[in-house]
Amino acid sequence: MSGNSFFARKLHSLLGVIPLGLFFVEHALTNYSAYEHGKDGFVDSVNKLHEMPLIFFLEMFIIWLPILFHGVYGLYLAFTSNLNVGRFNYGRNWAFALQRITGIITFIFVFWHVWQTRVQVTLGNTTYDQLGEHMHDIVNQPVYFAIYFIAVLAAVFHFSNGLWAFLVSWGITVGPRAQRISSNICMGIFVIVATLFILSLFAFRSDEFASAAELAVRSVTLG
Repeated sequence: MSGNSFFARKLHSLLGVIPLGLFFVEHALTNYSAYEHGKDGFVDSVNKLHEMPLIFFLEMFIIWLPILFHGVYGLYLAFTSNLNVGRFNYGRNWAFALQRITGIITFIFVFWHVWQTRVQVTLGNTTYDQLGEHMHDIVNQPVYFAIYFIAVLAAVFHFSNGLWAFLVSWGITVGPRAQRISSNICMGIFVIVATLFILSLFAFRSDEFASAAELAVRSVTLG
């Protein structure tokens, strides 16, 4: 695979926005339902997604295969790109460096998160109805909460900054003014999407998502 492959780079950029960017925003909104509508609202959102017809094929071709290509090729770019941050210390060059760094963090986190959630459902260790309780158990561990918090910010930056780069590389924003405006818009997207994810993390930590067994143990302990 050549690092200068025009087609591979274009496909990598496109998949990062469509469909992965759209899925990322959808995932943020689904998680935010835990904050906005509580446990029942989150369970309802999750079940609606997994009751969609042909969900296996939709996930395979819209999520998993694009993630695999975008992630693997992104790792290749990250480890073969010349960052130059020490030589050219300005905003865009640092954004370029952070794009590569956050891409690595996001790629590792995605597979770890899928292992902690989706794979556990497949193995029968939890269910979609219990996924909120499962997330509650995860994020109430301080180390895991810190990892999720950092990884979520990294993923949102990677998405929003990648969107800016997509608009430039595909010739949608041409010229300094258009690129400055799109940079401000993408920064706004970063703030909004990051807020959705962070609020959902705190929602999962609340007692509303605690299992009946956990609440019973607390009641006995406090009593």
